[in-house]
Amino acid sequence: MSNQNYLISKEGLDRLKNELVILKTEKRPAVIERIQSARALGDLSENSEYDDARNEQSFVEGRIKQLDEMIKKARVVANGISSAVIVGSQVEADFNKNKKIFQIVSANEVDPLKGKISNDSPIGKALIGKKVGDTFEINAPAGNISVKITKIS
Repeated sequence: MSNQNYLISKEGLDRLKNELVILKTEKRPAVIERIQSARALGDLSENSEYDDARNEQSFVEGRIKQLDEMIKKARVVANGISSAVIVGSQVEADFNKNKKIFQIVSANEVDPLKGKISNDSPIGKALIGKKVGDTFEINAPAGNISVKITKIS
């Protein structure tokens, strides 16, 4: 992970912290118990339960390390209303005359089914900094998309 901070909503940061607590207080002890139980079965060279538990331990420890770093480097964005699109903004726009609503979020909070798109995505990048009334085009694989910002909240 890079040394630079990244933007995240308060809700997104809370989710990361909750996941970290669960990993440290529930998953880690459960994996340790699995490893101990598998060791008790004897020969570790052909013990698939032991290998599986060690792989799970590796994943859990790696995720804990990743979350610790992410939490340290997270910079919470205010949910206040801005005149320009920023991370955290909800944007209503006409895309080729079709109304779409997006919320601009960090990469860790993306949920396309809920309209949450990354500030690093092509559409997110194009929207950042724009204001209500701005009209512009986005170059997409299917062709140019005409966009007009109609509301920012």
